[in-house]
Amino acid sequence: MPAASAVVAADLSVPGVRGFATGRGLSTDSGFSVGRFAQWNLASHVGDDPVAVHKNQRLLATYLPNKARLCWLKQQHGITVVPAHTLSHPVEADAVWTDQANTACAVLTADCLPILLAAADGSWVAAVHGGWRGLAAGIIEATLASIDAPLSAFHAWLGPAIGAQAFEVGPDVLELFRRGYGKAVDPFFAPASTDRWLADLIGIASYLLERQGASKVAGGGQCTFSQPGQFFSYRRDGQTGRMASVIIIEP
Repeated sequence: MPAASAVVAADLSVPGVRGFATGRGLSTDSGFSVGRFAQWNLASHVGDDPVAVHKNQRLLATYLPNKARLCWLKQQHGITVVPAHTLSHPVEADAVWTDQANTACAVLTADCLPILLAAADGSWVAAVHGGWRGLAAGIIEATLASIDAPLSAFHAWLGPAIGAQAFEVGPDVLELFRRGYGKAVDPFFAPASTDRWLADLIGIASYLLERQGASKVAGGGQCTFSQPGQFFSYRRDGQTGRMASVIIIEP
């Protein structure tokens, strides 16, 4: 297994569970993509060379236990949740969970917030694609409701995502969150101009996770937009690669 320094380790503090997020790979010479996808693009739908993407996905597999099965999704910015251990091919969903060892749950992002979840006793794990549309629509709540296991205590880790200082949105986004959660979300929106707001995805997700009973919420300290040498950012670069956030119950 390669050195852990090539990925951002998830601070989940759950025995037998490991999570991490990939970066661009530039600082570690990891990956095979070039140009705007350099180097470790893991998405096949963004216009990158399919051969390079396949090699990058094979490289990702080396960060997992031997013979682990990694489940990919076709993400839609919705609230569909699927069990990884029943999938034989990618399906349209924005969160995935499992209670089986050696089955890796993954989501792809390039500004949206990846959320990794794990039962405090390590009995289940989940990966959530937390874009603003999904968060406002209830993807966190839908994920927890879909897990067929006790939810008495769970930990969460927030991966690299666009920071509050860079994520400018219109008033419609604030109104959508207010519609679902009332004015409790107002502290996570700062005025940017007359009709624009700076939205704190990490703050919103932390609040929603704590509402759902998370006993630990960690991470959230890496801004994709402001670190071009380390992370892909769709808002910064337009056409670009995608990074993976992965969680697995180790065998």
